[in-house]
Amino acid sequence: MKRLFFFVCAGLLVGCEGRIVSTPKAARTPLSFTSEQASNALANVAALIENCTPRDGGTPESEHAAAWLNDRLKAHGIRSVVDRFTDVTPVGPRTFANVLATIPGDDDQWIVLLSHFDTKSGIGKEFQGANDGGSSTGLLLELAALIQKAGPRKHSVLCAFLDGEECRLAYSDRDGFHGSKRLAKTMKEQQKKIAAVILMDMIGDRDLKITIPSNSTPKLRVLALVVAEALKERTKIGLCDGEIYDDHYPFLKLGYPAVDLIDFYYGSRPGLNEYWHTPQDTLDKLSADSLLSTGRIVLEMVNRL
Repeated sequence: MKRLFFFVCAGLLVGCEGRIVSTPKAARTPLSFTSEQASNALANVAALIENCTPRDGGTPESEHAAAWLNDRLKAHGIRSVVDRFTDVTPVGPRTFANVLATIPGDDDQWIVLLSHFDTKSGIGKEFQGANDGGSSTGLLLELAALIQKAGPRKHSVLCAFLDGEECRLAYSDRDGFHGSKRLAKTMKEQQKKIAAVILMDMIGDRDLKITIPSNSTPKLRVLALVVAEALKERTKIGLCDGEIYDDHYPFLKLGYPAVDLIDFYYGSRPGLNEYWHTPQDTLDKLSADSLLSTGRIVLEMVNRL
């Protein structure tokens, strides 16, 4: 899934290149996330599992999942493309497929919302990856639909569904984070201006406690906490003094502001993680309430950026 280091705690983008005339900022209705939308997000996870299991990165199955996601986005009237690319891996070259959905805004800055949809390889053909990959993907599908329906914001929004987050053997320059490295490099080459990168990962656990790692941009870490406090969701989120290497990291390396919203502990009791990367990572372990909390925090961060 991702590498965790503890210190204390255990032409590809579619969208407008010019300006879009839209409602003045003062007249915009703030984005909000409801219980109904959280239920929709959980239904998205269930549909992803039903139609796209497994989804090991860089395989025909992940290609199928990318096409499925692209179809779902287009059904909501969202401009999206599948970015297929070949990258080296420990088992030779593999073709990966990111799904990039764009919602144009007023200016030339982007808010980038990230989720990976691939599953860890080697676990089995029936491995759902319900929380690790599935939960954030189902949520991001619903967020994209909501933002599209709300109309243009100040900043353009890119909802990126990433392939190849999981490593096959051990994380290295040629193993893992294939999709995020591709996207970050492309945006840098295209000289895209990014206001913030917000990564969601493993955020469907019934016992939700998001821990923001230290290798996230400080201002975005603070913003997430301030927003959670305002929404009365502060018990669901905190800071971690350790570093987590996840799909936000390639953006940080290139100088972009990025934050990782992740609940790394996923088990039968608080502090345990025995469901992670096992056949026990199944839909019944997830909660619409957890997706509701995460969706509310993410959208309010977007409102304030």
